[in-house]
Amino acid sequence: MDHRVIIAGAGPVGLTCAALLARAGIPVQLLEAALERGRDLRASTWHPPTLDLLEQLDLAAPLVAAGLKTPTWQVRMHPSGERAVFDLAAIADDTRHPYRLQCEQQVLCELLESRLALMPNVTLHRGVEVTGVTQGNQGVTVAVRRASGELETLTGDWLIGTDGARSRVREAVDLRFDGSTYPETTILATTNFRFEDHLDGLSNVNYCWSLEGTFSLLRLPQLWRVSLYADEGESMDDALTLESIQTKLQRIVPTGRPYEVLELRPYRIHQRIVEDYRKGRVLLAGDAAHLNSPSGGMGMNGGIHDAFNLCEKLTRVWRGESDDLLDQYTRQRRPVAQQQIIAQAHQNRTRMQERDPVKRRETLRELQATAADPVRAREYLLRTSMITGLRQAAALP
Repeated sequence: MDHRVIIAGAGPVGLTCAALLARAGIPVQLLEAALERGRDLRASTWHPPTLDLLEQLDLAAPLVAAGLKTPTWQVRMHPSGERAVFDLAAIADDTRHPYRLQCEQQVLCELLESRLALMPNVTLHRGVEVTGVTQGNQGVTVAVRRASGELETLTGDWLIGTDGARSRVREAVDLRFDGSTYPETTILATTNFRFEDHLDGLSNVNYCWSLEGTFSLLRLPQLWRVSLYADEGESMDDALTLESIQTKLQRIVPTGRPYEVLELRPYRIHQRIVEDYRKGRVLLAGDAAHLNSPSGGMGMNGGIHDAFNLCEKLTRVWRGESDDLLDQYTRQRRPVAQQQIIAQAHQNRTRMQERDPVKRRETLRELQATAADPVRAREYLLRTSMITGLRQAAALP
């Protein structure tokens, strides 16, 4: 038996786990099925407490330097521009980073991989897919298939599954992943069009109601990410045509010429949670453990919060404490995922999918009243910025 922790999945959660454990002197073998680091459209919003946590790895500052600080975010009517604006200065006493940061997740992955390359107790293997898991009282055996087709078995003391929504680790240990899939498909498009020059008072993060439905505008340092949806009665195949994408973008700002669309990605939205974050010597984190609507940007952040919680406990177990401590990981993180992350993301998604103009107006007025009240605004921002969830987890035995 090799004395090490095996991590399946080298996305932001797996890489964070590897860095935290390696920093504590624990040998780590990191497995990633993909041959190259993913550069497709994924998470781009970093919440204040996530940046606070990443300071422990000296990664917050370089991430902030590469991204775009976003001190306010808003819900707005389009095209009128009426809006409720939430200013994160309201939680300046609760975080060292009172803003959202807009930066692609691959930037953190690059920073972490560079850090891990300097750590002699970490190895990263790409093109290695988990095909099976067996475990006993003393360790875990992982069956893998390399990109060449070669089959192999690896052994370790513990296995962490951070291998995403279709987690092979979760499947291999037969943990239920209960939940549902939303009916709509989100279409994510990027463009270098300068929406900020045409729409009055935009924040860097904007959730928008329009006559035709809903869309969001999220700004990154060099471009905007636009979330679009199929029109009523429109098939997804039709919605993904360049003609349809252009029509949807022209509704936001008519330009008289085609938008330059740099990337386009459709994806389904789920809300699911695993029955237990631990099964023996196997632990799950991130999308392998929970999925939520991306509205509000809470998924990746929640996964990184999992990583810090789990690795603090696993380090203590590695150093001799009872492995019963790892059951606390589920007790602390699962309720937060269910009651804070999934529930808040569902609320965000439901609000923006509302089509009734009267209900939209009522919701906007309520949001404006919340934003204008210092006490209510702080409470709301603590919750939507995920600080409340972290505090809840820390308070659970």
